[in-house]
Amino acid sequence: MSTVQHPEPRDRPARLSVGVVGAGRVGPALAASLQLAGHRPVAVSGVSDTSRRRAATMLPDVPVVPPAEVLDRAELVLLTVPDDALPGLVSGLAETGAVRPGQLLVHTSGRYGTKVLDPALRAGALPLALHPAMTFTGTPVDVQRLAGCSFGVTAPEELRLAAEALVIEMGGEPEWIAEEMRPLYHAALALGANHLVTLVAQSMELLRTAGVGAPDRMLGPLLGAALDNALRSGDAALTGPVARGDAGTVAAHLTELRRYAPQTVAGYRAMARATADRALAHGLLKPELAEDLLGVLADEAAPPENGEDQ
Repeated sequence: MSTVQHPEPRDRPARLSVGVVGAGRVGPALAASLQLAGHRPVAVSGVSDTSRRRAATMLPDVPVVPPAEVLDRAELVLLTVPDDALPGLVSGLAETGAVRPGQLLVHTSGRYGTKVLDPALRAGALPLALHPAMTFTGTPVDVQRLAGCSFGVTAPEELRLAAEALVIEMGGEPEWIAEEMRPLYHAALALGANHLVTLVAQSMELLRTAGVGAPDRMLGPLLGAALDNALRSGDAALTGPVARGDAGTVAAHLTELRRYAPQTVAGYRAMARATADRALAHGLLKPELAEDLLGVLADEAAPPENGEDQ
């Protein structure tokens, strides 16, 4: 297993006191990683019992205090709250005078760049957007998973070096994202990572229904190879009945899904249509086969049974 390569603490004379506002899955892991690089976590805020337990596990002996007190104690503050809560949090901290001039204020939202930190910027804070492109478990394993993890970074020109240094200290690789491209960047990650989990979970459920005793063991090698091929070759890695134009097989799939898992039909058809479009554009799906295939996928509903209206 690869390990995070952190600079020796003695190589970093300007160590920072670090605070975390929001002890979800991300903040404590990033703070623990910064601690390995020689920085000093000094305060964390968390509301739920789960977040407090997580903070105690990931950042032992670091006091849990209200958000304003986190900012009072820390030179570098990680704002690791849900996207929708971030604007209100920043505005509230700025309005109450909690933000100090020269304080590094870092949020980890994929959706936002640094403009969401403008209220704190007006109070003198130094704004950074550092989003780790990684799923987090809320356990110490997350610190090791940061090794080689890409971070979507947005920062003012004068803070680019500081942003880069922080990401590298956490074991990551900075990838610069323009302010106006943040929502598209985040949509791309959600499309891949979040929807992948849904697809895999649905596939496992269907395999169990089909009588497979260990669907995870069956899917592991297949999905691992598919992911590797896709990352290496893009659309050229497409295989299966849609890419081949096997309309009869796809029709049979839809019949079985309507019978055993009707909640998956819409998703199957949508992904199959997208796959067909890409296979056709890439020259994998022959045009003469595409018409029948797309006709099957355009069938909006199963035919009525027993003459009844559906």
